[in-house]
Amino acid sequence: MNKREVIKAVLDGKKPPYTPWSFSFTQEPRQLLSEYYGTNDLESIMQNHIVGLGNAIGRFENIGDNKVKDVFGVIWDRSEDKDIGVVSSILLPEPKLSDYEFPNPLDEKNFSDINDTIKRFPDRFRVFCIGFSLYERAWTLRGMENLMMDFYDNPQFVHELLDKIADYNIEQVRKATNFDIDAVYFGDDWGQQHGLQMGYPLWKEFIYPRLRRMYGAVREAGKYVFIHSCGDVDELFDDLIAIGLNCFNPFQPEVMDTTAILQKYRGKLSFHGGLSTQRVLPYSSPDEVKKESRRLLSLGADGSYIFSPAHSVEGDVPLENIIAFIDEALEQPGFRKFCG
Repeated sequence: MNKREVIKAVLDGKKPPYTPWSFSFTQEPRQLLSEYYGTNDLESIMQNHIVGLGNAIGRFENIGDNKVKDVFGVIWDRSEDKDIGVVSSILLPEPKLSDYEFPNPLDEKNFSDINDTIKRFPDRFRVFCIGFSLYERAWTLRGMENLMMDFYDNPQFVHELLDKIADYNIEQVRKATNFDIDAVYFGDDWGQQHGLQMGYPLWKEFIYPRLRRMYGAVREAGKYVFIHSCGDVDELFDDLIAIGLNCFNPFQPEVMDTTAILQKYRGKLSFHGGLSTQRVLPYSSPDEVKKESRRLLSLGADGSYIFSPAHSVEGDVPLENIIAFIDEALEQPGFRKFCG
């Protein structure tokens, strides 16, 4: 049984031979790990079970002065946040699309890494990534405050904008699923520390219908659906399951009871994350990180769970704490037997 098969077992509600994992890191901890292990090839160290394809947060052009421009034309300032940045321009100052042209969703650059990456990691579960996939793409174009007001003042414009974004994504999905991939991952943050940013009624009216179309395109191709959506969004799980969601990330213990939720939805929905990046990883000792990692790994013994920090590990996490959770995953008795 290889890593790809282990992830499929988890997603299908079956009991895996061990709890699989997939970790990600921002620039600062990645550099620390490279120095610690003496190599830039961290994938060979981590033994991740999932490999990302495409561009998780999109493609960017460096335009100087710590700024980059994405393919939609949005300019991001990376003076402080070196990994994503902060939107510094509004491309849609008025609630209309007549003067805006969407980029080509079928640009070969969006798919150019797929075959080579699969060849490099043939045993890993293959996920094509579409970041800022709906609501986030809308507010990066229109501005957060403007979009929030548009929900009430210009609802038809919001419907039109979200439909255009969904159409763009679906074209990418249809091309990506012609490759030998396993899943499509959508990134779209809807939550905050308490509740949804826009509230459930607006989410159900504006976001849900486009998700149904996007997820439907993936499931029609026989692939799994993943979503990354930060914050307190567990009130949406039943709706998301109904339209085909297979795996939810980041699974944040600060905003939801991860143990109770996993027990409630096991066999219906899988979860990726769970290790606290707001409390445990930055502020606990290595022994405490190991203890919490072992607890989570044991929860995954019955399936429907992929172990990981809730988010990409940030620069506030001590190196020894990072090594602690990596070691706990690698030292699982079942791992070497099946994938060693």
